[in-house]
Amino acid sequence: MNKKLLIIILIFLTSFPLFSQGIINDINNFTRQDTLRGSITKERIWWDLTYYHLDISVDPVNRTIKGSNEISYTVLESYSEIQIDLQNPLVLTKAEQNDENLEIRHDGNAHFIKLKKKQIRGAKNKIKVFYEGKPKTAVRAPWDGGISWTKDKNGNHFIASSCQGLGASVWWPNKDHMYDEVEGMLMSVNVPKGLFNVSNGRLIKIEEKENSNTYHWEVKNPINNYGVNINIGDYVNFSEIYKGESGDLDMDYYVLRDNLEIAKIHFKDAIKSMEAFEHWFGPYPFYEDSFKLVEAPYLGMEHQSSVTYGNKFKQGYLGRDLSGSGWGLMFDYIIIHETGHEWFANNITYKDIADMWIHESFTTYSENLFLDFHFGKKASSEYVIGKRKRIRNIKPIIGTYNVNKSGSGDMYDKGSNILHTLRQITNDDEKWRQVLRGLNNEFYHQTVTTTQVENYISKKMKMDLKPFFDQYLRDVRIPVLEHYMDNEKLFFKWNNVIDGFNMPLKIILKSGNKIIYPTKQWKFIEIKDSFKIDNNYYVDSKHVIK
Repeated sequence: MNKKLLIIILIFLTSFPLFSQGIINDINNFTRQDTLRGSITKERIWWDLTYYHLDISVDPVNRTIKGSNEISYTVLESYSEIQIDLQNPLVLTKAEQNDENLEIRHDGNAHFIKLKKKQIRGAKNKIKVFYEGKPKTAVRAPWDGGISWTKDKNGNHFIASSCQGLGASVWWPNKDHMYDEVEGMLMSVNVPKGLFNVSNGRLIKIEEKENSNTYHWEVKNPINNYGVNINIGDYVNFSEIYKGESGDLDMDYYVLRDNLEIAKIHFKDAIKSMEAFEHWFGPYPFYEDSFKLVEAPYLGMEHQSSVTYGNKFKQGYLGRDLSGSGWGLMFDYIIIHETGHEWFANNITYKDIADMWIHESFTTYSENLFLDFHFGKKASSEYVIGKRKRIRNIKPIIGTYNVNKSGSGDMYDKGSNILHTLRQITNDDEKWRQVLRGLNNEFYHQTVTTTQVENYISKKMKMDLKPFFDQYLRDVRIPVLEHYMDNEKLFFKWNNVIDGFNMPLKIILKSGNKIIYPTKQWKFIEIKDSFKIDNNYYVDSKHVIK
């Protein structure tokens, strides 16, 4: 980039803190591969994904995967080249359509396949791709994902996939962009005798062979790419029925053989999570595909209808209370958090990972709502407020679009406090519950943008919340209420905020609670006693001397 131009851009960005944080550091860091992975390219946009049949064989000894993916799609606009993603060191070996081999042009992890058949708008076609090799080994799953190749304490292979952010193409070929979810899927996974594979949806058939078994799992609902998983081990199963809002829900649990008895006791949080989340968010979104909790060799992940679990059968987060309030030890963090993702991540899915807060803020907030449902509103408040100490406020929550770049990790604990603050602004718990349920109904099985979510909440709350979201999602500053007293008058205004920020705020007086409406200009109300700010709002305060 021209140095003079770069200086001008930096001056512009530093003049507007709403946009500057994080962007300056990223300005020169993105590559062509980031764009191919993170944008809706011309080789992606012309076709609508409808069905996958992933048919693979997993070799635990050599740590390899080999197989194919038959991809069904509808033609939206005629075009002759299709982008399929598969990450090195895996190799896309062949592509065919109508039994004809197709030419493949490789560009890093993006593979462009030249189609011979004319693609007619509205037509429903298929392409089959073949691949093999050693997929990336997960270094620190699930944060640095890939395939975890481990063994249980009895020496049996214990294997699992995890790939959010990194992308599902780290272990299987697909259209690896979140905007287009497949409408259904079949997974056929072949593993050596003595091992069991658990994937998404329902097990429809076990095909026994001489030295191996193939497990066929069918998903009948739309599913995002990173939500697809394999889990291979010496699994045993137990199950129960949850009588939910949409009828009987099959809840299956797969754990290593030695952990069966402890899991039967510990996994009771699964039913409790369903009770709380159906109350707050609406019916579980995947009744047809059941719900499974599957033990994995890493902490856990929100794989759709196949939630993975590795919290070592402890309360809290590996036995710790992240809030310091005591309430974090009243539930198993992974069971509750990852189950919450069935609504926010799997039912409602971001189109671009820059909007990952939609997944993580709402799901971290679901921990509060679990506590609220089972232990009361006080427990919920103390828990979310306790987690504020984990917020850093260095980078905005929203990331950079079209390059597969998420925002700050504050999307978890700051995000949950943002939503907790919105609940206070609503000042009507039932109305707030209907906002949350309405989101899952309005955007049922859809991919969404931040703008859609913001607009929906604004509409339902009958407030212009754009300044609120700009302040908390796109800026790093926390609003500060400056105040002073003069002759039984409380003077107040917002500082450290963007222009137009006008969030109402509850103050607590001996005579009762009162809502004030600060802006960036001084206002006052008459009060006769001392006050304090309701700490359920995520704001700071400062007494100033006048």
